[in-house]
Amino acid sequence: PAGLSFRGVYPNPFNPSTTLEFTLPAPAPVKLVIYSVTVQRVATLVDGPMSAGNHTVIFDGSKQASGVYFYRFESGRLTRTGKMLLLK
Repeated sequence: PAGLSFRGVYPNPFNPSTTLEFTLPAPAPVKLVIYSVTVQRVATLVDGPMSAGNHTVIFDGSKQASGVYFYRFESGRLTRTGKMLLLK
């Protein structure tokens, strides 16, 4: 892998699950959390060290209500926040 990157979320909108992809050029700590529109933590998908390479993480929203959710990805100097839409 060329460098640290968060490649995105697909599909978006989703039902009931979506995939989040990122690349780490070297082993690094990663934190990936999903929040509701009321800023309640819905899920912590990753919180700890991960190996170098391409990674995919699945968010299963089958127990969540339809609506907008936010992801926050943090690793090293890279922070990404984005919107996801769960349609049931």
